[in-house]
Amino acid sequence: MRILLSNDDGVHAPGIQTLAEALREFAEVQVVAPDRNRSGASNSLTLESSLRTFTFPNGDIAVQMGTPTDCVYLGVNALMRPKPDIVVSGINAGPNLGDDVIYSGTVAAAMEGRHLGYPALAVSLNGIEHYETAAQVTCDILRALGREPLRTGRILNINVPDLPLSEIKGVRVTRCGSRHPSDKAIAQQDPRGNTVWWIGPPGDKYDAGPDTDFAAVDAGYVSVTPLQVDLTAHGAHDVVSQWLTKAGVDNQW
Repeated sequence: MRILLSNDDGVHAPGIQTLAEALREFAEVQVVAPDRNRSGASNSLTLESSLRTFTFPNGDIAVQMGTPTDCVYLGVNALMRPKPDIVVSGINAGPNLGDDVIYSGTVAAAMEGRHLGYPALAVSLNGIEHYETAAQVTCDILRALGREPLRTGRILNINVPDLPLSEIKGVRVTRCGSRHPSDKAIAQQDPRGNTVWWIGPPGDKYDAGPDTDFAAVDAGYVSVTPLQVDLTAHGAHDVVSQWLTKAGVDNQW
């Protein structure tokens, strides 16, 4: 198995290094990751400047100022030859649950892999301690995919409780929960007296029902949520069409 491995925490982050070491026991792994933390970069792609890469002695490649999406795009189209069989993103330091997937660079890297035609996993740890647990879960899932391919055309967003492997209760297929809106912007003054701003923390859980990713991880289960690149709200087509007619918008031009 040939794996393109990326993340949003940076090429030297403990999550990606722990996962790379575990994956290399049974797969050919090429790390292509940002040279620094790019958490929250979502699906951004660098278009107004060039991208410089650096290759480390162990073969890992860092993309200077690159986003997770940049890294996977370059990895698939230029930096990994032969091309990968699958794209894996993670292990993220902290969860990507519910609405987090909108902003997550970890999920975005997997989405870019899927957009380019490859199976893709995004892996996050609900904490910053038991990376080896998330690495083992990822390895087990990848071995299972090797034995029995999964042909859904979806991304698997995997969130692992921050527990020793022996305390993981199992795995649940879940849906994304949701959070209350984040509404805090934190003001500070720089040494020259100018106001600078920090984006506040995410909102508290709003929908954490029993079938959500929040509930699974809180209960000690690995959460596996299938995600799709197509954002079309197919169920709203008729409603929008009827509204356009009723509001007279469809006859204005």
